[in-house]
Amino acid sequence: MRRLFKLWPLLLVIMLSACGAKDAGKSEILVQDKTEAAGDLKPRKNPCSDLSIPTQITKIGDDWFIVDCYHNEIIYNDNLTDPLSEWTVMTDAINRGHTLAGDGEVYLADDTENERVLVFEKEDGKFLLTQQFENITSRPHYIVYHEENATFYCWCSMSGQMYLFRREEGSSRVYLAEILSIPELDGVYVRSFTIIGNDIYFVSGNSKILKADLDSFEITASYPVPGKLAGMVQLTPIENEFYITVSTDDNWNQDSATIIRCSSLEGLADNNYEDIYRYFIGGGTPYYITHIDGYYYLTEHRIPGHSIWRFSVNKGVISADTVY
Repeated sequence: MRRLFKLWPLLLVIMLSACGAKDAGKSEILVQDKTEAAGDLKPRKNPCSDLSIPTQITKIGDDWFIVDCYHNEIIYNDNLTDPLSEWTVMTDAINRGHTLAGDGEVYLADDTENERVLVFEKEDGKFLLTQQFENITSRPHYIVYHEENATFYCWCSMSGQMYLFRREEGSSRVYLAEILSIPELDGVYVRSFTIIGNDIYFVSGNSKILKADLDSFEITASYPVPGKLAGMVQLTPIENEFYITVSTDDNWNQDSATIIRCSSLEGLADNNYEDIYRYFIGGGTPYYITHIDGYYYLTEHRIPGHSIWRFSVNKGVISADTVY
């Protein structure tokens, strides 16, 4: 359950091969040098006027990004008022990607169905693909940059594995540093994780929430949930409560999709929570929540015209409106 591998970047290929790590990360590719390729890349406007199952909206620096999962693209813009057709394509070379994270120097995106992690850099206002890591098994689904330890955490949704990427000191070159594992989640569909202090939470598809130590990945607590909440998407701390988006029940029925909040995870098994989807339109499938500039942003699908929400919470009172 502890660290499976610990790798030095210059020995990455040799050590991974020696450890027999299902070739994970072995085929890392330096795609291109950004200064050589920048002049050949012409930014393209988004060909889509709508969103098809957006999974994440985030802001890195001055740029807004939307991961448009079923349009197989990541788009960006400097504001949220322009129509989607005025946004620019960061990449459309992904297959059902879900998230993007950045440290201001590099930007990492999961390419879920291609089982890759892509690395981008920004040069003269354009985003360039400079590295790609292949054989990230199975289904990389959620990436977060953890500033405290300068690490990108990439969770694979079906293997119970977490890939840790870091940048070489003084360089934009990214390397695979470690692979951690939660064996209990191998083969269980887990859409995300949440880091809170020295703990990491997994809203797992096996009707429970697991809490583990961020350093060791040893499980420290388990919180059962009712079957109707089994297909959880994400856990987000807001004020003094936990907000949890739910995609399906334990029978994969999306009619159970909702958003709940609770003050204690221990009470979920006894239905001690509040359903708060009424503050939104309801009836869709809420997905990831991001906290940006004092607001919370929620992606949602199954409801045309209600793909991205912005909301605030003040002493438990939710105020929400649509962005796209």
